[in-house]
Amino acid sequence: MISAETLSRIAAQVAELGVSDAALAALRQAWPDVHFTHCSEDDVPARLVPSAQGDGFALYLISNASHCMGFTDHPEAATGIVLAETGAE
Repeated sequence: MISAETLSRIAAQVAELGVSDAALAALRQAWPDVHFTHCSEDDVPARLVPSAQGDGFALYLISNASHCMGFTDHPEAATGIVLAETGAE
């Protein structure tokens, strides 16, 4: 489960650090129980709505409930976050 408060704190940290390998490492250190991955927003299906977003990034929830990673819009099932880098806004 990823609470709304945790998601908000993660989004704030990404907004502060930007999207980079260093930011990803900091997120993993701060939230060791959350799986983080990084991609371009072009790699995320267009039908999905981000769970949080900011300047230059969008956050999508993922779950491994069925033993394969997949996107979810259910925070109670979420085990990780995709940090998608967006174009300049």
